[in-house]
Amino acid sequence: MSLHATIRQPVGVLLAALCVLTACRPVAPPPKSPLPPTVANVAATRRALWLDPSHAEWRREAPAVSHLRFETSKGVFVLELHRAWGPLGVDRLYNLARLGYYDDTRFHRVNARYIAQWGLHGDSSVNAAWKGRYLADDPPRSRNARGTFAFSYEGPGKPNTRNTQLYVNLADNARNDAEPFTILGTVIEGMAVLDSLYSGYGENAGSGVRQGKQGPLERGGNAFMDREYPRLDRITRVTVSTS
Repeated sequence: MSLHATIRQPVGVLLAALCVLTACRPVAPPPKSPLPPTVANVAATRRALWLDPSHAEWRREAPAVSHLRFETSKGVFVLELHRAWGPLGVDRLYNLARLGYYDDTRFHRVNARYIAQWGLHGDSSVNAAWKGRYLADDPPRSRNARGTFAFSYEGPGKPNTRNTQLYVNLADNARNDAEPFTILGTVIEGMAVLDSLYSGYGENAGSGVRQGKQGPLERGGNAFMDREYPRLDRITRVTVSTS
């Protein structure tokens, strides 16, 4: 067969012949890339973690120094955590912040020129899951200078009762130094933001962990707090860095 005759063969025939000669096989399409996680999926995953305090993610070791950036209804403040000051407490606080536990929560106890406190979750089911999930005590490091912070606990004679609630000293509170609080770090930015938090409710909006008034806040979550104490300031988001 001449070259011209070969050229005149139907294209399909030539392709078929080429396929036989090269033992070609049908080419499978490339695998599809996994779909990016949706906002709903991320939220569901986080809530599942919040409802499972026994999950290994809550026990991840914190870096030697880390920074927690709190975005609030009054502005931004930053906590610097030092693991050497209280490893058990720092690990818990680092993971609570890292896994979004404090996102969309309320400063439920603010006493001007004394303390600002938070740590009750906005979801009542999450509060129920963490009820009694106490943390063993670190050695006391109780110098409550302005700008320092620590986990609250249930009071003298009740060791190993730290949980999720944190307070920041808005003044030099030497009167609390006799108690075995473990200071975990200091506020390194935004102290004026903490000073400006709404304090008009004082001890009436749930008070501390010792006064026995937090039940309605635990059971009602954000819906209750926003209805009964609408002027409470809010934490919108917390981000963690090690720089």
